[in-house]
Amino acid sequence: MAESVHFGARTVPLTEKQELVNDVFHSVARRYDVMNDLMSLGLHRAWKDALVTALDPPKRAPFSVLDIAGGTGDVALRVVAAGGPQTRVVVCDINAEMVAVGRERVEKRTRRTRSLGERAGKATGAITFMEGNAEALPFADRSFDAATVAFGIRNVPRIEQALAEVFRVVRIGGKFLCLEFSAVDVPGLDRLYDLYSFNVIPALGRVVAGDADSYRYLVESIRRFPRPEAFAAMMRSAGFARVSHKLMTGGIVALHCGWRL
Repeated sequence: MAESVHFGARTVPLTEKQELVNDVFHSVARRYDVMNDLMSLGLHRAWKDALVTALDPPKRAPFSVLDIAGGTGDVALRVVAAGGPQTRVVVCDINAEMVAVGRERVEKRTRRTRSLGERAGKATGAITFMEGNAEALPFADRSFDAATVAFGIRNVPRIEQALAEVFRVVRIGGKFLCLEFSAVDVPGLDRLYDLYSFNVIPALGRVVAGDADSYRYLVESIRRFPRPEAFAAMMRSAGFARVSHKLMTGGIVALHCGWRL
């Protein structure tokens, strides 16, 4: 019998999920960052800043980061801005449309900052993009000092396989940071959050991105994602040590951290 997985509220064959996810992000790619601002009331910026603070890229040493499912370049731009001139980020995303949006964004940023001097140009030039599957990362063992993923791991059909791949490509002594939605732990806020998620967000998707169904899936996928302790156990099973998580905004989001020791 074929293995099945969740696709939002639906159960689908494992072999079909990736194509369904690709269709979602192909549809929303051009409005993805705008919708993030609207859906989170701008809070996604603070959550991503917290990820970069935890990453703590050095100012005076080479530092290589793999940003998985970061197609629009939002996290990568923050990392190179926080790091030194030898900070480099490779953005690896399976969705060609998201990668195209990210490349365009970085190129525009480079043109805008070129007049500000060499440092700005180096920062944006330090980001490269490529298409790749999180379940079979196209990199050698121990290629990166750190790896990040923001709001992307829950869309991977085989999360355990993706975590094993992240562990493989991170160097000994390196860390993995995962920013993902979680379960609200504030009484009363949980009901408001559900009302907002299942009613307002799909309506925003219809108006802004012309696609309510994709945003309904994204909301449903949040509810299917493992709770923080369960995800921490998955990270440990993949080999990560000193695994921890920090809840933010009443538990709406969790920042997970693990080390390869």
